[in-house]
Amino acid sequence: MDRSSVLKLVRTAYTKDDIKQMVPSETTRDVFCAVTSVSAQEFYEAGRAGLRPEWRVVMFAPDYEGEDIAELNGVRYSVYRTFLGKNETIELYLERKAGV
Repeated sequence: MDRSSVLKLVRTAYTKDDIKQMVPSETTRDVFCAVTSVSAQEFYEAGRAGLRPEWRVVMFAPDYEGEDIAELNGVRYSVYRTFLGKNETIELYLERKAGV
């Protein structure tokens, strides 16, 4: 499988500031992956659930640490579903979402 694309995974952590407010801070890391479009069945099933899927990303499962946000080609996406595949791979299904 061709893993020539780079996906930026974004993890958000919260810390308290001087006046005890929770302040978000993001850390990112790059992973290699294969990017394909979602299948027609995935598109319609997700659409029925109110989601708008755009991409399916396949990467090595050990590289994924539960991040909810991914950035592909400068555009931020939400990870709405994962699927553990064969040969230590995981599929991430991405949708564009406001506020991500």
